[in-house]
Amino acid sequence: MKNVAERLHSKDWQQISDDMHECGYSLIKGLLTIEECQELIELYNDKASYRKTISMERYRFGAGEYKYFRYPLPDLITTVRETVYPYLATIANKWMEVLQSSHRFPSAHSTLREQCSEKGQDKPTVLILKYGAGGFNTLHQDLYGDIWFPMQAVLFLNEPGEDYNGGEFVLTEQIPRAQSKASVISAHKGDMLLFTTNFRPVKGTRGYYRVNMKHGVSPLHSGNRHTLGIIFHDAQT
Repeated sequence: MKNVAERLHSKDWQQISDDMHECGYSLIKGLLTIEECQELIELYNDKASYRKTISMERYRFGAGEYKYFRYPLPDLITTVRETVYPYLATIANKWMEVLQSSHRFPSAHSTLREQCSEKGQDKPTVLILKYGAGGFNTLHQDLYGDIWFPMQAVLFLNEPGEDYNGGEFVLTEQIPRAQSKASVISAHKGDMLLFTTNFRPVKGTRGYYRVNMKHGVSPLHSGNRHTLGIIFHDAQT
């Protein structure tokens, strides 16, 4: 069995890049093993692993709970975060180029973390989320501060149709001078979804422009749903 870094390197990153450019998201199937998913779910109850717990109802974010990890992160999460980032940085820098922005993202995740730290953003933003029946997440964007990276990942730890029903991952795209378009992503246990944090470039008749995007989770009808969110920039609080 390949380790998770080897599994990531073996994926078709050209196709993933094409998906991100075309849709703003790309689904990588079967990244985690069943055992790795279970280990992360069991970690949910380990209070020492987390720096903050958020009740979504309290802040009107939805219905459910999520917990922010503290540093150092578990090895599996660190490996995924540091292995995926350079691939996404290449895509993100292409986005900056076509949008005629001078901003560029560093090729190494450690350098991005240093940039965050210089702005006082030194708290990890990796989080694990748990939804029960009736749980949902309102449409939002995960930014957290002056320094942010335009893409993120979510790992699906439960199997739809077996562990829960409902609870689909939803992405919305604001069509200029029109209504929003919604994409519903069907993901299975062990899959990883890469998606834009807040925008993607779209080519128009006069060049590229930004299209605003948000993400959320539709209501669960039954069962329990755990996901692991990997955000690459850090936060102040």
